[in-house]
Amino acid sequence: MSQPDQSSKKESIKAADLFVQCLEAEGVERIFGVPGEENLDLLESLRASSIELVLTRHEQAAAFMAATFGRLTGKAGVVLSTLGPGATNLITGVAYAQLGGMPLVAITGQKPIKKSKQGRFQIIDVVGTMRPITKLAEQIPSADKIPSLVREAFKRAEEERPGATHLELPEDIAREYTEATPLRKVTSRRAAPDPEAIIAAAERIALAKRPLLLIAAGANRKQVSASLTAFVDKTGIPFVSTQMGKGVVDESRPGYLGTAALTDGDYLHCAIDWADLIIAVGHDVTEKPPAIMGHDGSADVIHINFTAAQIDDVYFPGLEVVGDISRGIEALTRLLIPSPEWDFSYFHQVGADHAQHVLDRGDANDYPLLPQRVVRDLRRVMPNDGILALDNGMYKLWIARNYPAHQQNTVLLDNALASMGTGLPSAIAAKMVHPERKVVAVCGDGGFMMNSQEMETAVRLKQDLVVLILRDDAYGMIRWKQESMGLPDYGLNFSNPDFVLYAQSYGAHGHRVMTADDLFPLLQTCLASGGVHLIDVPVDYTENIRVLTEELQAKSCLMPQSV
Repeated sequence: MSQPDQSSKKESIKAADLFVQCLEAEGVERIFGVPGEENLDLLESLRASSIELVLTRHEQAAAFMAATFGRLTGKAGVVLSTLGPGATNLITGVAYAQLGGMPLVAITGQKPIKKSKQGRFQIIDVVGTMRPITKLAEQIPSADKIPSLVREAFKRAEEERPGATHLELPEDIAREYTEATPLRKVTSRRAAPDPEAIIAAAERIALAKRPLLLIAAGANRKQVSASLTAFVDKTGIPFVSTQMGKGVVDESRPGYLGTAALTDGDYLHCAIDWADLIIAVGHDVTEKPPAIMGHDGSADVIHINFTAAQIDDVYFPGLEVVGDISRGIEALTRLLIPSPEWDFSYFHQVGADHAQHVLDRGDANDYPLLPQRVVRDLRRVMPNDGILALDNGMYKLWIARNYPAHQQNTVLLDNALASMGTGLPSAIAAKMVHPERKVVAVCGDGGFMMNSQEMETAVRLKQDLVVLILRDDAYGMIRWKQESMGLPDYGLNFSNPDFVLYAQSYGAHGHRVMTADDLFPLLQTCLASGGVHLIDVPVDYTENIRVLTEELQAKSCLMPQSV
């Protein structure tokens, strides 16, 4: 009797090894995280792989780093934690990626699911906890299911709208053996918008008198940036941006009217009120938006995005162009011929007023420093491709409003979840993606201390990084809102460590600004030097009330008579 052909038999492979091979097939180059006991088989498989493990000091920071990696590359960042407290520490970072439209795959460990020896120790329903804040959350029930679940997790994380997915790998499943093999990664092209919708949009824009372009979070893609720039150059239609659309089109262009740092009341809102048609590119309801629509029918809105509009009280567009944004904009650019009926004169006046207003007190010598001076010095010292990674605080509004961005993703801020603690981890990830660029983390003292332990991570990685701490010894944004409401100052003040000594304790360089004129040369020196540098900058936020509350509320839009 003839023997069976042994060459056709598949070799068995340990599930943890297969999992890592699937990650490699997805193009994963690094994983951020804090492993635990339940990840040890996976950790051993990673050790023998091509994937770099970036060990962090907190799972939340690891998730922020992975999300930022996804934001900058378009490929899902990967974060790893153990079960229980490790997994719950991931939740804020996972939500950050989900609301911010950043591709992320979170991997968590779990106790054995087939036979438990420890009862309920550390066990919570991690998959059930993750499900409301992800696009996909699944437990891997067997080694054979690894290839399909990993492929699905990455596909779902990266497809429009990008976001977070989660896989739980129990330790007994990680130790199984299987004959399964990784699935091939398949790249799919997004469909172009309906040609009839493009024609309808072109007709509406051509017939408008005062069209205005709004660039939002969903437009922050490399190809969209190029196509929108060509659209603006050909048509001359003025543009404004949301905070997460900042820099998609170079803000040194004449048509730039401002970034929506505030929900209403700024100069750009005068332009929004004057427009009779708003071309909303990449609008995302999760981003705190400028109010661009009212129920009085004052302005028509064209929605151009990868996905259909989500209707809410302040967003109900009259026309939707759904599909690949760059292809849609390119088609519009070809069709549109600038109309002699377009009237941009008032828009240009608004842009000039905005540009003049943001210069106010930018050269002030006050000490502690005024936020306007800090922003001016940052813009002077940063190259066009330099990256600011912002935490969440008052400075985010000042930078969004006063700092012109010349390239996309050079001002990394979060206007979706708006979590504190993101600045330093995001800067570390940005430096890993773009080691050739200058990167500055801009943090308040409150946000910095939420993930300050990652200073050790930056030093261990031998990064060249500047961390700017704007110190007001309080949760300044909430104090501004408290004061704006006429409430007494209560419950928001704290003390800080000596940040210079704190930096030095990690092996970083610590610096203290003593006069307003110290900041610019110190930034120059730190950016030109190697290593991690922390700069302690005392800041005076009394300008919040004077400028952002009183002065802007007192202004008048002085619109021309309606035509």
